[in-house]
Amino acid sequence: MDLAYSLNTFYFLLSGVLVMFMAAGFTMLEAGSVRSKNVIEILIKNIALYSVASIMFLLLGYTLMYGWNDPPDHALWSDFFFQAVFVATAMSVVSGAVAERKRLWTFLGFAAIFTALIYPIQGAWSWGGGWLSQLGFFDFAGAGIVHMAGASAALAAVLLIGPRIGKYDYYGNPQPIHGSNAAQVTLGTFILWFGWFGFNGGSQLSIVGIENANAVAKIFVNTNIAAAAGLLSAMILSKLWLGKTALNAVCNGALAGLVVITADPLTPSPYMAVVYGSLGGLLVPFSMSYLEKWGIDDPVGAISVHGSAGVLGLMLVPILNTDASFLSQAIGTLAIFSFVFSSSYVIWFILKKTIGIRATEAEEVGGQDMWETGHTAYPEFMKGQD
Repeated sequence: MDLAYSLNTFYFLLSGVLVMFMAAGFTMLEAGSVRSKNVIEILIKNIALYSVASIMFLLLGYTLMYGWNDPPDHALWSDFFFQAVFVATAMSVVSGAVAERKRLWTFLGFAAIFTALIYPIQGAWSWGGGWLSQLGFFDFAGAGIVHMAGASAALAAVLLIGPRIGKYDYYGNPQPIHGSNAAQVTLGTFILWFGWFGFNGGSQLSIVGIENANAVAKIFVNTNIAAAAGLLSAMILSKLWLGKTALNAVCNGALAGLVVITADPLTPSPYMAVVYGSLGGLLVPFSMSYLEKWGIDDPVGAISVHGSAGVLGLMLVPILNTDASFLSQAIGTLAIFSFVFSSSYVIWFILKKTIGIRATEAEEVGGQDMWETGHTAYPEFMKGQD
C-alpha cells in the first residue's frame, strides 16, 4: 500500500512537471509568432501568468474546484500541483490570442480572476463531481474544461480588444503579419507535444497495477499518433489549398490533433487516433480562415486550435465510449462555453471601461517591448523596423 501510494504520488508530480514544461512551449510558440518589437513583453507575460495562476489556484481556485480532501491513493499536494499546472495551461491559451496589443498588467489582472474563479467554477461541474459529472459529461483530460475554456475566454477578449493595427486593410481584407522567429514556433510546438504526455497520461490518475500501466501506455501512444496525424493532414491540406506548405498550418495541425484526442485518449485504438487527429488537423485551418475573415485577429490561432478542436474532440467521444452520450457532451460543451465566455466578457468589459485593456496606438506601433519593459529583444536588428 505504501509503495502504491508513493508511486502514484511520484507519477502525479512527474506528470505535473511535464505539463508545467508546456508553459515554456506556449512561450516559445507565442514569442516566435509575434514581431521582434513585442518579444520581451511576451516572455514576461507568459512567465508571470504561470506565477499568477499558481498562487491564485492555491489561495482560492483549488478550494472551489475540489476542496482540500486527502485522496486515498496519492499525496494531496501532488494532486494540487498537477491541477495547478492545468489552470496555467488554460490561461496560456488566452495569452496567445491577445498578443501584440493588450496591456500587460491588465492581462495579469484578468489572469488572477480567471484562475481563481472562472476556471475552477466550471471545472467543479465535472472534475469536481458537480452537475455535469452527474449528467454523464465526459472529458478525460480537459479538451473542454481546459482548452475550450481557455479559447472561450480568449474569444471574449479578442472581441473587445479588436484586431492589431495593420491586420485589415481599408476594405476589411485580412493581411498577413509574419512572426519573428520560425525556429521558436517549431520548438514551442515540440515542447507542447512533449508536455502533452503528462497532460493526458497523468489524467489516468494512477500508474499502479497492470490495468493502469496498460492504460497509460495506450494513452501515450494515442497522444503521439493523434499529433502526428493532425500535423500531416494539415500539411497536406495546406499544400492542396494554398499551394504551399505553411509552417503555422503544420504546427497548429499537430496541436489540434493533441487537443482532439485529449477528450478521450484511452478508448480509441491507435488506428482511430489517426482518424481523430487527422480530423483536428483538417478542421483548424478552415476555422482560422473563417474567424480571420470575421475580424477575429488571433496571432497564434489559439481560438481555433483549442476551441474548435476542443469542441470536435468532445463530440467525438460518444462514437466509441459507451459511458458518454451525444446529448450530455453537447450540454456540457454549451455550458462550459456559455459560462466562461460570458463571465470573461463581463470581466474584460469592466477592465476596458476602467483601466483599459489595449495598448495605445503609439505603444502598439513602436512595440510593447520598449513601452512595457524599456528594452528590446534584438537591439542590433531593431533599427528601422516598422
